[in-house]
Amino acid sequence: MSDLPPDLPRLRTLETWLRLQLDTVRTAIRQAERREQERQRGEQQRPPAPDWVVQMSIGSQHPMAVHVGGCHMAGKHQRGISREQALRARAEGVDGCGHCGVDAELGFLDG
Repeated sequence: MSDLPPDLPRLRTLETWLRLQLDTVRTAIRQAERREQERQRGEQQRPPAPDWVVQMSIGSQHPMAVHVGGCHMAGKHQRGISREQALRARAEGVDGCGHCGVDAELGFLDG
């Protein structure tokens, strides 16, 4: 037993409706593929994370702590720095993050 109508006019109407639905689905697929390609292109073009970051205070922009790049404890107010800048900041008294073990990574010995 079929759920389809038995007569030709209604079958043709159903065929037209299904064709329109298929076109809509295909358009949505193309858009999703385009978004995925753009996402992948963005990931490929993203600059690499810095090896070292300095966490800055809000507003006054004073260095608060040195972190290994990618440390989630660094917060939003941070900027990438070189290894030499990280060592200099630690030597000048800027705190080192105990969570990411920045001192061990830098080979920094206090004192």
